[in-house]
Formats: sequence, C-alpha cells, structure tokens
Amino acid sequence: MIVHWQRPFGGALRCGALALVVAALAPQPAAATTKIERFNTPAGIEVWLVRDPAVPLIALNFGFRGGSTQDPAEKAGTANMMASLLDEGAGDLDATAFHERIERKAIELSLTTGRETIRGTLRTLKENQDEAFELLRLALNAPRFDASAVERIRAQIISRLQRQSTNPNEIASRTWWGTAFPGQPYGRPVSGTVESVASITADDMRSYLKRVLTRDTLKIGIVGDIDAPTAGRLVDRAFATLPAQGTPTAVADATPQGIGRTPQGIGRLILVDLDVPQAVVTFGGLGIKRSDPDFMAAYLMAHVLGGGSFTSRLYREIREKRGLAYGVSANLLWLDHSAVTLGGTATRSDATKETIDLIEAEFARMAKEGPTQEELDKAKTYLKGSFALGLDTSTKIANQLVSMQLDNLGIDYIERRSALIDAVTLADTKRVAKRLLEDGLLVAVVGRPQGVTPR
Repeated sequence: MIVHWQRPFGGALRCGALALVVAALAPQPAAATTKIERFNTPAGIEVWLVRDPAVPLIALNFGFRGGSTQDPAEKAGTANMMASLLDEGAGDLDATAFHERIERKAIELSLTTGRETIRGTLRTLKENQDEAFELLRLALNAPRFDASAVERIRAQIISRLQRQSTNPNEIASRTWWGTAFPGQPYGRPVSGTVESVASITADDMRSYLKRVLTRDTLKIGIVGDIDAPTAGRLVDRAFATLPAQGTPTAVADATPQGIGRTPQGIGRLILVDLDVPQAVVTFGGLGIKRSDPDFMAAYLMAHVLGGGSFTSRLYREIREKRGLAYGVSANLLWLDHSAVTLGGTATRSDATKETIDLIEAEFARMAKEGPTQEELDKAKTYLKGSFALGLDTSTKIANQLVSMQLDNLGIDYIERRSALIDAVTLADTKRVAKRLLEDGLLVAVVGRPQGVTPR
C-alpha cells in the first residue's frame, strides 16, 4: 500500500456526501431520493457518480480485478511491489519530483493490493483536479520503475516481511491460508516472501501492469463537487490510454482444504511453535459466494455467531462470560473463486485449549440449531442501522460505489439492501448455518499453548 500526505480536508464534504447516501437509505418520496448517476465517458469507461456541491472536493475510487492471484507462482508479491512503485516516479518526473507535486497541491493518492483486486483512491481539491488526474495518468500509464526506487521499495518490503516472520498474527494468517489453499493462488501471501520479492524485476512489474491494469475490469466511483461531463473528461485523461483488454491467468474455483471432522475434534489443528506471551488463533471454515441466493441469510447468521459486535455468541462466551480473550470475531470473506468464514483471537497459553474448544462448540451449536428469532431480529436492526454510519466520508462512499460494481450488486443496491435483510427468515439462517458450519474448522495456532496438540 502506498499512501502520501494524508492531510485532512475537514468535515464539510463528509457531511454533505453522507447526507446524500443517508437520504438514499431513508424512506421518503421518490423525488427526494438521491440517485447514483451512471454514465459512460467519451472513451466508453463506466463511471458511478454521487454529486456533492457542498464543498469543492473530489474523491475518486477505482478498482481492477487481479491482485495477487495474478502474480507469477514463483514471484509472489509482484502486484504489491508494482503498486508500491507507481508513484515513485512517472513520465518525466522522478520520485522526488512526483512527490513534491503531490504535496504542493495537497493531493492524496493511495493504492492497495488484495488477493483479487488492486484498489486506488485519489482525493483532491476541485481547483487542483486537472493536475491530480494528470499525476494519476502518469502513475498508471508511465511509471518509471527507476533502479534506485525499485531497490528502495524492495528493501522496505523485505524489511517488513522479516518483521512479519516473527509476528504471531502474520504467521497464523499465512499458515491458515497456505494450508487451506495449498499450491493455489489464494494460498500465496499477498506481499510475497523474502525470497520471492528479492527476485522480482522491473520487467516483471511492467508485464503485470500491461496484463492486469486494463480497462475491461476497471470500476470507478466518484463523490464530490463535479458534474458528469467534467468527471468523464478527467476519467478519460487518467484511464483511457490503458490497454483495452487484459490477459489474466485463469484462476480455478477452489474449496478450502483441511476442514472436516477428526476423531479429536471438529476440525484440523496446526500448531506453530513460537515463544510469545499469548497464543494467537486463526480459525476458519466454509464460506459463501457473494452471488449465492443464500448470501444475506449467511451474512446475518455469521453476524450472530461472531460478527465483531459485542453481542455475538463468540464474544459473549469467550470474552464476557470467561474473560479468556480481549476480543474474538468471525466473518464471511467472499472471493471470485472461493469463499471462507474466517475468524481469530489471542489468549493466554494456559487458556488456549479452552478457548478453541469453545469456538468449536459455538460453531457446532450454530450448525445444529441456528440463531434464535431474537438474535436474528437484533442482527437485522444492527446491520441496517450501521450501514449508513459506515459511510461517513466521501472516500468511503466512493469506495462503496466501486465495491458494489465489483460484487455485481446493481446500482440500486443501497435502496434494496434493507428489504433484502428483512426478507431473510429464521428458517433461511438455520439452513445456511447447517450448510456452512457442520463440516468443522481448520485452526492455526501460533505460540506455546498448554494442552494443545496438532490434529
């Protein structure tokens, strides 16, 4: 991830843009409902726009399908390293000159690499919009990959990877993913390894850029004081000269491995020895695709089980009743070619076995019984109310516009979301709980827990 000069612009745009989205969520006459504008630029690029003339600011979010799944198998971390270098000099500007121009105009530019996407954010004052989009054009279309910058970023990434090699949370996560998806793109670390990052060349990154950052998978969301013609002109400036079609490497559908009942428990357990005060536990099981008709039922069920709130079953049993951990959660994670239910916690070495037993017991109980009607009703109320509160900045709203496109939810999803939640019945959640949870868990433990053995 690269983030430069994250200067606050103040709350006016946040309040104005949030008001637009809240208006879309609230019941009211159709004429008063805020509408997301969808249009194609002169170059044919689709844009979703929420206008907010309250203050002269513009927030752009964009996403490409690809991410680390498109890394060459022997060069994991290519996408992450490439994204980290896009603002380290472009066109006629070396890294110092590029950074100075961004800083001088108070422009914010960041890119994030995930398993299946590369996401970017640009924030700028309206008066600087032309320069901001020109710098974005240079970063995406003409990155320099100067040797000095490549080696500096490589050293930074390798240093971070070396630190992560002794971090129990990182070890637990990598162990879980590597075991669940052995030999598959999802099993490779997004940031790569010390060995793989050391082998990545500038040509590798140029090749990735041409293969993956292409217009056919591009999604764009904009929020701010800008009209459609101006937005179309600026979007074309930054993106129209990218390759029209990509040449992605095919990714096969994959089911997480290592999940299933064993004689010793309800799932496989991997133990990584590390001398740390607490044991870190990463656990996960089967998930559900975002396009599955049962997704919303699974989403509500997962919230009841471990959705990060203070009312989840896992939090109540492990934190509130017994004080075994500061926090514990489990959530759905959906991918294009797989899906998991993934959670984690950390606890005392002498309490690790009890904590894991409780996690497995709650998964088994949910699989057998599902949630109660009261739990389901509370989950519905919470998830409907919290959605708008999570859109408290223009950047978050623009990010949501892109996420809706990447997940193929439709431009009216914000208006339909509450009804989709309300339509879920208790029987739906019981059915999906059995479907996803009865096969058990894959558990990765890092530390020196007492009484815990691999299985």
